[in-house]
Amino acid sequence: MLETIKQTADYLKNRITEIPNTAIILGTGLGELVHEIEDKNEIPYTEIPNFPVSTVEGHSGKLIVGTLGGKKVLAMQGRFHYYEGYDMKQVTFPIRVFQALNIKYLFVSNAAGGMNSSFDVGDIMLIEDHINLFPEHPLHGKNFNELGTRFPDMSEAYDKSLRLMAMEIAKEKNIKLQHGVYIGLQGPTFETPAEYNFLRIIGGDAVGMSTVPEVIVANHAGMKVLAFSIITDLGVIGKIVEVSHEDVQEAAKIAQPKMAEIMRTIIQKI
Repeated sequence: MLETIKQTADYLKNRITEIPNTAIILGTGLGELVHEIEDKNEIPYTEIPNFPVSTVEGHSGKLIVGTLGGKKVLAMQGRFHYYEGYDMKQVTFPIRVFQALNIKYLFVSNAAGGMNSSFDVGDIMLIEDHINLFPEHPLHGKNFNELGTRFPDMSEAYDKSLRLMAMEIAKEKNIKLQHGVYIGLQGPTFETPAEYNFLRIIGGDAVGMSTVPEVIVANHAGMKVLAFSIITDLGVIGKIVEVSHEDVQEAAKIAQPKMAEIMRTIIQKI
């Protein structure tokens, strides 16, 4: 595993002249954020040794290096999901490569179903914590001390200082920002009304099929994490309607400029 990570990191070091300290994972419908990135160098996943290839519509599969908010960033346009058939080591492999590249900050975005009755479709939720309900853990198996401790602390999986910064920026720019707990499930089905009710009872505000594995590994690697969910459908009793992947993409596109503004401003500040 260590040799595979090194091989991929060495390849990228040869393709990228200046390695940024910030990486961004762009989720469903949020790939449009790349249009905000200037002076882009795009590397298709198919050209990167050992990288999986995303199979989901809306995830184009490119690693993009460029400038956002005046700072260099590395952006994943398209992520990998457990439901696609990858194991958790494959899902989180890019995070290990980021670690080898000495990335310090990881920004994550996703599309999620909102279960908090105060949420509306198109809202942006700042993730304050998560509940991991995936059937496989990304740190399962042999631990390599070079990558992190055997039992990593998760008491502040989402960096408090970055969250406070996001809240201040949203207030300054008059952007409505919700807060809550994200629950990660394996998918690929959307939740039943009974499942939404159960997830709300156990403390969830939004639910999706990604993010949690990457955040766990990023914490294991010592990165500071900031994450947002765009509420693309509602799992609130009385508001549940039939939803499609296309609906999710459309809702995400509407909220994307506001989230892009928050991310850009934070990157300027760190």
